[in-house]
Formats: sequence, C-alpha cells, structure tokens
Amino acid sequence: MQIVIQPNADAVAEYGAEQFQRLLSKKADAVLGLATGSTPVALYQKLIARHQAGELSFARATSFNLDEYLGLSPEHPQSYRYFMQQQLFGLIDIAPERTHVPPGDAADPIAACHDYEAAIEAAGGIDLQLLGIGRNGHIGFNEPSSGLRSRTRVKTLTQATIDDNARFFSEGEYQPHLSITMGIGTILDARKVLLLATGAAKADAVKAMVEGPLSAACPASALQLHQHAVVVLDEAAASKLADLEFYRHIERENQLLLQRLGKL
Repeated sequence: MQIVIQPNADAVAEYGAEQFQRLLSKKADAVLGLATGSTPVALYQKLIARHQAGELSFARATSFNLDEYLGLSPEHPQSYRYFMQQQLFGLIDIAPERTHVPPGDAADPIAACHDYEAAIEAAGGIDLQLLGIGRNGHIGFNEPSSGLRSRTRVKTLTQATIDDNARFFSEGEYQPHLSITMGIGTILDARKVLLLATGAAKADAVKAMVEGPLSAACPASALQLHQHAVVVLDEAAASKLADLEFYRHIERENQLLLQRLGKL
C-alpha cells in the first residue's frame, strides 16, 4: 500500500485528479471505476476544470460506479446515477452509453449483479478504481463482515451507514436499507486502486485499514492484498497512524526514485 499524505483536502483532490489525467493521457480508452460521496466530488471538480481547460478528455473512456441504492430509479434525486450525472457525467465529454451504474430499479437485482460483473469483464476490467472509506471501514457498500472475495451483489446496509446517509434524505422520505455494490473481490481485480480520505472522522477507519489486521471487520483492509493500491490522505485523516513519519519518508524516497528514472 502506497501511503501519500497531503496537507489538506484540496491537495488530496488535486493528487487524485493527476492520477486520472496521467492514466487518460496514456490510455484514452481507459476503464474507470468511480465512487460517490463528498471526497470524490472535490476530485470531480478538478477533473471538470481540466476538461473545460482543454487538458483532459473522457470521450473514449468507460466508467463503472461502485454502487447504487436498491429501490431508487436513475431519476431519483438521491440515486447515485443522478448524483454522477449532476457532479460529473453531465459536465464532461463522456458518452452516456459508456457510463455504468448498478441499476437500483432492476426487476431482478440478482441477475443485474451478474450482468454488471459480466459488463466489467467485457470492457476489459477496471484500470483505475476510485474509492472512499466509510467510518466503519466500508468500501463501496461492502459493510463489515463482507467476504473478502465477494463479487457484485445485493448488500444490506448497517445502521451506521444508514444514519450517516440520512442527512441526504428529507424527513419522512423513503431511505433504502439495501444496495447493489461491487464486491471486495471485484474491487481487488482493478489494476490500480486509488482511495481518498479526508477529515478527522475517517482517522480510525484509515488506521484500521492501513495498520490493522486483514479482517472482514474492516473491509478496506483488503487493500493490503492489492498489488497497486494508493491511499491519499490529508493530515487529519492520517492523524492516528502510528508510523506516520515512516510513510512520509517512504513517499519522499519514492518521489526521488521516480525523478531519477525520469518518470515525473
């Protein structure tokens, strides 16, 4: 796991945007794994700005989102399809038919999960998977106790996740307790994983992910198994890491090595 510590949330988003731009500059038809949430929004704003400046195109790219609420139509204001359309898809040049979000309104959710896995495989697999991390260590909607080899499936949300997301729903509005999510095994199949975390509220989950045991109790700890996982943190999210200075040292050495190799 590569641990990158940035001074603030804006720098985390900027670092993430640079990872996407480097990939698309080398592989215009890259397959992107995308996520929702406040941390990705800051990254998406950076990508939109680069696109509007003529520096970045998504015209040949394909995207697959991590998850969706089960029971919400794509037009529902709280659906993740709607979120992505408002926060990214509608503001860049990606073709609508190349954007994929699990169908929350599927008549047969189990079949839809199998179809989603098949679509990812048919696209050639995900080149870069963007992740956030929940306060309970979830990635996507893979809640604690999720199988570390799980595939796209219907998943029941924990009460903690329901409570965290309640602020997005009006009082009395239907809030789903089920989701369709890529599994941890699906996420680990991505060629590169980029996890962004900001704020002190994520510090305990970050510590469990990076320094805790590999455990279904912290689904994000499965990234310890990934051959190319990059974890980008602001100072607050990194604040509880025991080996903080060691991670800073490693990243400095990594940057020096890349400079010597002429890759920066």
